[in-house]
Amino acid sequence: MSTTQNGTVSDRVVEAIRDAIGPRDGFTPLHKPTFENNEWEYVKECIDTEWVSTAGSYVEQFEEDLAKYTGAEHAVVTVNGTAALHVSLRLAGVTPEDEVLVPALSFVATANAVAYLGATPHFVDSEERTLGLDSEKLEAYLDEIAEVRDGTCVNTQTGRPIKALVPMHAYGHPVALDALQEVAERYHLTLVEDAAESLGSLYKGTHTGTIGRLGALSFNGNKTITTGGGGAILTNDDQLADEALHLVRVAKEDHEWEYFHDQTGYNYRMPNLNAALGCAQLEQMPSFLERKRVLAERYRDAFADVDGVSFFAEREDTRSNYWLNVLLLDEKVADRRDAVLEATNEADLMTRPTWQLLSSLPMYKDCPRMDLSTAKSLEQRLINIPSTPSLVDSSSNQ
Repeated sequence: MSTTQNGTVSDRVVEAIRDAIGPRDGFTPLHKPTFENNEWEYVKECIDTEWVSTAGSYVEQFEEDLAKYTGAEHAVVTVNGTAALHVSLRLAGVTPEDEVLVPALSFVATANAVAYLGATPHFVDSEERTLGLDSEKLEAYLDEIAEVRDGTCVNTQTGRPIKALVPMHAYGHPVALDALQEVAERYHLTLVEDAAESLGSLYKGTHTGTIGRLGALSFNGNKTITTGGGGAILTNDDQLADEALHLVRVAKEDHEWEYFHDQTGYNYRMPNLNAALGCAQLEQMPSFLERKRVLAERYRDAFADVDGVSFFAEREDTRSNYWLNVLLLDEKVADRRDAVLEATNEADLMTRPTWQLLSSLPMYKDCPRMDLSTAKSLEQRLINIPSTPSLVDSSSNQ
């Protein structure tokens, strides 16, 4: 059994987490909502005024607040992040005949949104320095299996068009977007950012989700801010924003009383109750992010001397929201991952492994994929540890 200076890897991980978060009574979850401000007041207003569905004033207010916060020209709020990505890919022109390049190391929604359109997920590898798509490896792969014909990228092995490239900012850490944009431009791919986990994260000073043609956010109950369930589409394109809003409103033409729908749309609009919660949560983003950064620094210090375990920190040209803090086990102790997970959870410290590679799931096992050696290595070595901002006292941030 692998050991460190003062015991097993499992023992040292438990000790380091406790050193970082301090003494706690009971179970410490991975990430829970933090409600400390106007949440009850805004939601109660919806109930008191009876504006609880999609027509209330908080829906547009939340969109305006999100656009201002992220720097996007437009934000269109949806019932969840998967819906936001689904509509974004439809607006990117993805059809049932197409393939879409997605990371094998991602939450299942990234591939599901492709499948909802009848298209085929095409799985690509990640890099350890960002946990996101490896642009160099991807470009070399496309050089081998793809060519551009009349402005369309075609997979020469399947004969299908490859329509879009979907980088996902894993756990809030921005991918290397400049290099991926170059690959997308060279191969005539539409760049759609899966920014579900990265509200508050910056790539070279620009908010994630606003660099691609479209971006998708999530406000699930475990995200940095939550609307209970919810998501948003970000874009700087006026026409795409109008089309997105139309689609999430069931493609209903505006009229005082008539019901006319000009295409197949989706009942994806965020209700006012959820948007009210989002407005109150977004007001607290600066505090949440600062407390998360303090927690990340504490973890980095606590794990500095733990042999075989590294705390994953942001790169110099990025600013991460540290949505879920990440540990990476060295290859030499990778076989201890499950022992660490068992020990931490038995110690009332909730930890989780990363997702099983999407390419290994039964519904996607026959989809095209490149060599996924780095993603497979990360799958075996990555552990998420408690990351709730309330683990840091808001009055001190020390």
